[in-house]
Amino acid sequence: MTKLGEYLAKKSVNKSMVARKTGLSKARINELTMTDTAKLRLDEMYLIALAIDTDPCEMMKILCADLSLDESDS
Repeated sequence: MTKLGEYLAKKSVNKSMVARKTGLSKARINELTMTDTAKLRLDEMYLIALAIDTDPCEMMKILCADLSLDESDS
């Protein structure tokens, strides 16, 4: 399961509802939540956040929490 999948599961979100509200296919939602190599596009993340009544910035902070800048070039 991907970070998005874990995030949606933690919030008890129905993926079919997300697909319906966002216009993304159920197959794409499943790919984004189950396939680790799937790349979540910004427009998809924004629509998903709106569909589940979540602030897109907060959702992005959670999904990208493990990312950081390389401090060795400072």
